[in-house]
This record gives sequence, structure tokens and C-alpha cells, in this order.
Amino acid sequence: MASMDSVDITAAGQETLSQSAIERLLKQVAEQEGITTVHRNGGARTNHPADSIQPFDFRHPVFLTSHELRQLRMQHEEFIHSLAGRLSVYLRLEFGLQMAQFQTLTYQKFTESLPNPCHLTLFKVEPLRGICVLNIDPGMGLSIVDRLMGGAGQSGTVNRELSEIEVALLDQVVQAIIDEWCNQWSKLRELHSVLLGHENSGRFLQTSAPDVIMIALTMEAHIGNSVGQFQIGFPYTTLEPLIHQLSLKRNPQAEEDAAAVSKAVAQPKWNHDLADVTVPVTAEWPGMELAARSLARLKVGDVLPLPGDFASQIQLRLAQMPKFQGRLGTRDERWAVEVTKVLRG
Repeated sequence: MASMDSVDITAAGQETLSQSAIERLLKQVAEQEGITTVHRNGGARTNHPADSIQPFDFRHPVFLTSHELRQLRMQHEEFIHSLAGRLSVYLRLEFGLQMAQFQTLTYQKFTESLPNPCHLTLFKVEPLRGICVLNIDPGMGLSIVDRLMGGAGQSGTVNRELSEIEVALLDQVVQAIIDEWCNQWSKLRELHSVLLGHENSGRFLQTSAPDVIMIALTMEAHIGNSVGQFQIGFPYTTLEPLIHQLSLKRNPQAEEDAAAVSKAVAQPKWNHDLADVTVPVTAEWPGMELAARSLARLKVGDVLPLPGDFASQIQLRLAQMPKFQGRLGTRDERWAVEVTKVLRG
């Protein structure tokens, strides 16, 4: 009787798979699992590697392309460099700034990421839409206030809210930050800021809907021995027109194409079917005024004097609509009007 180890458990009529065949099968299964079928318009289907498919979150859409995001990041890096120099001069102390993070996220996630307590300044950039938020760490805010009061830029107790006097002093630096941001876009558009108010918690902040996309810039600040963060949140609708102008500026060909399209749209196209339509043209000069008693005495043979410049004030009407101004004269022994001006309106 054969032992259990020597029994061939392969079913009758079937061949035993070799190790290499098993490995090929496993490889085929792995390849099939790594392929995703993509359905296209018209019912067509194509296969793509699974790692090349990017999931799309409809609750958190991304409005910026990688090119636009890179351009926007470069613009804000220039802003940070300029702001560091401006604050260093303003505070008469070296003020270090560097970009810590630049990202897009929903308004709800943005407010949830704000520390507690915090010092929030709500502001608007005219003529852009939306309300923006600037957050300054209380500790960094107190260091700035200390420097404004003549100190070395060191903060005491950091885990507390700022007093009204401290907020008033810090608003000077807040205004400088926002003004510098506006100046960074001055070559594209004239902007000016308006401070709207302050908050000390992001939990109840309702300046935008929860699903609005925010573009958040986080900066790490150094002054004296203090280290803290600045954070600015812009609604996408605020930066959308600037992003469009920035793309045209950094892509001259796109700007030329846009100008060509605009010019083509601005120029009216002539409808040749209207070429033989007759339009009545009348010429008249400005009327003169007479007293009622003079009108009552008019009779055949009376002469009415006209102003000396009346001949240069002839108005041409096309179908009773004033379109041109001209000068009265003669040509080939016939009265004629020379067009001197096109009337707008």
C-alpha cells in the first residue's frame, strides 16, 4: 500500500503543472490586476496601467493645472522675498521668511487646520471677489508687538489672545503684509486692500461655504529668537482672474492669440446680402432761433442771416440717425458735403 506522500492527487486526464508554468500564471494574473479598462465616448474601451489612473474626488476638485500651480507658487515666492525685506526695514530688525507650504484645500479643511488660539484678520482685495484670511501665530504677533514697542522682538506668554492695544499695533504689520501682496500683482492689475475685522478662532468662521476651494500659503517667520508662522488663505474665485492674467504674461504666444481673437470679435463682419439695400441720406445744418414775433412777420423776400461757421457743421443722417459731421461745399457745380467727423453713439 502506497504511503500518503506518494499519492498523485492530480485528477485523471489532467497534467501536473510545472513550477515555471505556475509562475507564468501568477505573472499573468498580476498583470491583469494591474490593468484598468477605461470607457470612452461612443462605447469604446481601452486598457491602461492601473498606476496611471488618477482618482478624482468630486467633493474636492482641483481647479489649477500643474503649470498654473507652479506659476502661482513662483509668484508667491517672489512675494515672500519682497515681504521679508519690507518687514526688516519696517521693524529695523532682520526678519526671516520662507515658504513652508503652498496647497489647495477646501474652506472647511482650511479652518480646521487653524490653531487655537490664533489671530485672524479678515480682508478683501478690491476689485477682486471673496474674503481672504490672514493668520498670525499669537506668539509671533506678540514678538512683533514687542519690537514695535522698542523691545528686542521677544514674546512672553504665547498661549493667549491678543489685547485690543496689541491688535491695533499688529494691524500696522498686517496692513504692510497685505499691501506688499497687492504690490506684487501691480504689473498685472491695480489692487488695494480693505481690512474687515478680526477673529481668534477658526471654528465659527463663515466667510465662505465649506466646499469652496482655498489656496493656502504658509510661511515660516523668524524675528529675534522667536519662530512662528504666517498663513494666508485666498478663495479660488479671488485669484482666478490673476491666474488668467499671469498665464498670458508668462506665455506671450497665448497673449497674442487672445489679442487676435479679441480683435476678430471686435471687428464687425459685413453681410454682402445687404450691399444693394438703399439707405436714405440727409444733410442738415443746426437750426437757428427766432423770436415768435419775428416768425409772425416773415414774408417772401426776407433774408435770414446764418452763422459764419454753419457750413462746417453739417450733420449727415442715415435713415434719420445722425452718423457723420461734414462741411458744405460744391463739386462739379453741384452741392456736396465733405465728411469730417464720425459721430459716436
